[in-house]
Amino acid sequence: MLRKIRIVLSVLFFGLTTFYFLDFAGVLPESFSLVARIQLVPALLSFSLLTLLVLVALTLLMGRIYCSVICPMGIFQDVLNWLSHKMPGKKKRFHYSAAKTILRWTVVAVTVVSYLCGFTLLLGLLDPYSAFGRMVTNVFRPLYMLGNNLLESVLSRFENYALYQVDASLTSLSAFFIGLATFLVIGHLAWHHGRTWCNTMCPVGTLLGFLSRFSLLKVRIDQNKCTHCMRCGTRCKSSCIDSKLGQIDYSRCVDCFDCLESCKEGALVYSLPSAALKKQAKPEEKPQPETDSSRRRFLLAGLTTMAATGKMMAQAPQIASKQNSNKRYTRQRPLTPPGSVSLAHFQENCTSCHLCVSKCPSHVLKPAFMEYGLSGMMQPTVYFEKGFCNYDCTVCSDVCPNGAIKPLTIEQKHRTQMGKVVFIEENCIVHLEGTNCGACSEHCPTQALSMVPYKNGLTIPHVDTSICVGCGGCEYVCPARPFRAVYIEGNEVHQEAKPFVEKKEDKIEVDDFGF
Repeated sequence: MLRKIRIVLSVLFFGLTTFYFLDFAGVLPESFSLVARIQLVPALLSFSLLTLLVLVALTLLMGRIYCSVICPMGIFQDVLNWLSHKMPGKKKRFHYSAAKTILRWTVVAVTVVSYLCGFTLLLGLLDPYSAFGRMVTNVFRPLYMLGNNLLESVLSRFENYALYQVDASLTSLSAFFIGLATFLVIGHLAWHHGRTWCNTMCPVGTLLGFLSRFSLLKVRIDQNKCTHCMRCGTRCKSSCIDSKLGQIDYSRCVDCFDCLESCKEGALVYSLPSAALKKQAKPEEKPQPETDSSRRRFLLAGLTTMAATGKMMAQAPQIASKQNSNKRYTRQRPLTPPGSVSLAHFQENCTSCHLCVSKCPSHVLKPAFMEYGLSGMMQPTVYFEKGFCNYDCTVCSDVCPNGAIKPLTIEQKHRTQMGKVVFIEENCIVHLEGTNCGACSEHCPTQALSMVPYKNGLTIPHVDTSICVGCGGCEYVCPARPFRAVYIEGNEVHQEAKPFVEKKEDKIEVDDFGF
């Protein structure tokens, strides 16, 4: 029953987490963002003490249940491993292998040091939840939306309009290739070697593995019943059961309970330490090879230097090449989502899970390439090619599990200035073609762009940056090409826009019909 209960719970968590990323129609309410907030790394970055206490207590009580039930990347590996066993041919069997202890803790040390030095890319790459989110958002979500469009076209022929067409294009080519590489690498390891990724490269697995060594409930071997048939070791996808010596490496055991059903003699039990098991003599532990501390210090020092160099590269100002043409412009600072406080705060806390990218109804968030520098690769930035930031929308701040985007009320969103509008008169349709436009003014929710008299009876935009919130409505609708007449320049630190007073037009009384 333990294995069946684990499977039911893991399928439930995995299904909800995956569909929450895929759901473009808002079928699941925003409260389902809880499936992201209970993940370990987001809880650490957002200082969610209650979540952390629950996860630590759960691990100390039951072992690495988090890895087998809650973590979507862990369940994804279990699904692939299960599928590999269903393929025709020779049945795959696992076998015990020694723990890669030095490798595991080296990865943790490098990840922590690089994060403390401001280089968050490594943490984003290795965090299992964020890696899974990028994989679903950038690889599977476009396929899911293409399937929706195909099904809609079929249903519409039968006058069934339950579905509607959606944009199925990629948000970022670089993010797609990174997500695809993640899928191929982790998928290959899971297909052939089970939970190898979790017990070698995943920092979350290493940390929880350390705690699980002290858990109360464990899978234990009753030496009085064990016949050393090694059947349990062939079923262990963590390769942590040494059947010959009757030992289990609890730092790698993910409590999948597959081994319990494989044992015909009932020698494996998941229980508290019992008196019968305590009386048995413990088998001799294999001597651990001595570690060359000087080599470890040299490696750590070198990686620390690399992380510090990465931070300097990330913080280096991006110098835009000056062009002779007045019409060309380059955005000096990228825009971070509303509620991200500042560029520094956003980069320190974002692990690029891309939940905000998948949930943004206006499609203005997309993964960055080098806009933030090397450290900020894949972190979401704001672009206005496909829309503009809705004046009343707070979705990204509602769903962010890391605290990189702070929660905002609608009133706070109305005053949050993530950037300021820049007007280039030389690019304006009014100036170039001598005709009326005013599209930017019509789409500005705060009247930061207003039309003022120009020449020949025309009007031209006038900018008041003090009341601009940087929503990008003006940039999105500006018809000037190839370079728009208005664009939004990001604020390195978000500011508070002044409240605006809506202008009222004088009422004109017309006698009779007015002509």
